[in-house]
Amino acid sequence: MASTDVIHSEDTNGKPIEKLETVVIRFCGDSGDGMQLAGTQFTNVSAVFGNDVSTLPDFPAEIRAPAGSLGGVSGFQLSFSSQDIFTPGDEVDTLVAMNPAALKTNSNDLKRGGMLIVNEDAFDKSNLGKAGYESNPLEDENELVSYDLHKVPMTRLTRDAVADLGLSSREAERCKNFFALGLVYWLYDRDPSPTEEWVKSKFAKNPTLIEANILALKAGRNYGDITEAFRVHYQVPKAKLAPGKYRKITGNEATALGFATIARISNKELIYCGYPITPASDILHELSKLKNFGVKTFQAEDEIAAMSATIGAAFGGALAITATSGPGICLKAEAIGLGVITELPMVIVNVQRGGPSTGLPTKTEQSDLLQAMYGRNGESPLPVLAPANPGDCFHLIQEAMRIAVEFMTPVFFLSDGYIANGAEPWLIPEVSDLKPIKINHPTERNGDDVYLPYLRDENLVRPWAIPGTPGLEHRIGGLEKSDPTGNVAYGDENHQEMTNKRAQKIENIANFIPEQTVEGPEKGDLLLVSWGGTFGSVKTATRRLQAEGKSVAHAHLRYLNPFPKNLETILKSYKQVVAPELNNGQLRMLLRDKYLVDVQGFDKIKGKPFLVSEIVSHINSLLEK
Repeated sequence: MASTDVIHSEDTNGKPIEKLETVVIRFCGDSGDGMQLAGTQFTNVSAVFGNDVSTLPDFPAEIRAPAGSLGGVSGFQLSFSSQDIFTPGDEVDTLVAMNPAALKTNSNDLKRGGMLIVNEDAFDKSNLGKAGYESNPLEDENELVSYDLHKVPMTRLTRDAVADLGLSSREAERCKNFFALGLVYWLYDRDPSPTEEWVKSKFAKNPTLIEANILALKAGRNYGDITEAFRVHYQVPKAKLAPGKYRKITGNEATALGFATIARISNKELIYCGYPITPASDILHELSKLKNFGVKTFQAEDEIAAMSATIGAAFGGALAITATSGPGICLKAEAIGLGVITELPMVIVNVQRGGPSTGLPTKTEQSDLLQAMYGRNGESPLPVLAPANPGDCFHLIQEAMRIAVEFMTPVFFLSDGYIANGAEPWLIPEVSDLKPIKINHPTERNGDDVYLPYLRDENLVRPWAIPGTPGLEHRIGGLEKSDPTGNVAYGDENHQEMTNKRAQKIENIANFIPEQTVEGPEKGDLLLVSWGGTFGSVKTATRRLQAEGKSVAHAHLRYLNPFPKNLETILKSYKQVVAPELNNGQLRMLLRDKYLVDVQGFDKIKGKPFLVSEIVSHINSLLEK
């Protein structure tokens, strides 16, 4: 099983209980089998218990792929631990497969000797054929010999558990995910109470469904308790987390809460303008629930309208935001250029996914960095920030809005599917630690009896006048502006001057962001440079390499344009620099271009995050040369 197995006690039935440090579980089945729900509930229960948790939901690309097909498999992986963890794990300790397709697409990730729990009732001729099996693997003694196989008739046992409730066969079978969840709760000694309370709240208007799901949950626990097939179960103690109040949070939830928080503490209206797109839609969904906190949400007819409305909101003096994914950024590009030339503050969230075009809409990738840097016509530089993990979204999105307002510019916030959908325990901050934005809307003219909208301060930032303020009428639009009157100007010298000033203003931001930090030696053999959702894997790999005595350090970048002022010195302090990315080397290209450092790439574009073992193996191969 997982790490540090020590038999330390027995339960009331005399079955041994082993204590583990870290466990990785994956629930997988048809997209209608409720695997996301089962995984989310196990995550919630583990977070309430006090474990550190990291999750990786895996959605099929089709809204409703054919039942039993390989393309319709939905999965949810989570790692829970008594120690600090930063990834949902490499190898799976326990795999719950609800049908043949789930087994076929996920069994290779189960570690040798790992526990494999399958719903044997789903392994009929039809489902086996859809999964491409010529024979039943559960009946082949050699097919799954590497695993601790448990064939459980989940469908039949679930029907038996709810038989007295008068449900149809279909309704009864839909409860089998709770049977599986109950069994795994027993296996890892989890308290089902939070899930039972959730069921009561979720189905409050349907007492029969409440009873059915709770009966299925209890049936799964009882099966583990009384059957001889499961000879042992396990405990993972609480993690030693910093004192405070925690909640489970996803990246999209944290982004929405961060937006609402900065608006509330700044006493400023926040307006979100967006169009639904995977995997960014949940930001809209979460913000729509927060209208009591001064948040307004507008679902536009398309991405172009959403971006244009965002500019309008910024022009009107609101904290303006929009969120989308890579294809949406393509559509927004022209209007983003309008935001650049008008120099209005707004935050543009790109929750990156696999591309190009529609690509892999439910899978993670980091391939929009160059799009954020250069994906507009003309010279139009913008600040680019990227969170490291789900909880970091809360803090960094507020930083993005602060930079937007204090430097009067659109700001890119590059999240990704892994961060957006993944969850972790999040320490709820103290209100006293939150910092509002300094917002100054002028009320008086700044020239000789005239308002100069492009009269800049020492940081080249122009003022933000609210339309309708008496005496502060000014031109705005997509044509080049005269410095400082804002009048339309076609002159060559003026265009050169305004282009230079817009670029220098973005560069000046480097004076107001933190210097880059490094985990590990200040100089040495090798530096790993990461950004975005690769943080956890690279950090864990670095610590593993350091434990092996290797001279390896790690720098994770959250500010990608401009880079921190001390980054060049850091890069030139190591013999080798490696940038693992879920793209074909976009950060690597930027670092090489700016600092003339021979940054090496380690790229992966499979719709999946890095495994820690992949990075460790690659770095060891480089150090051995």
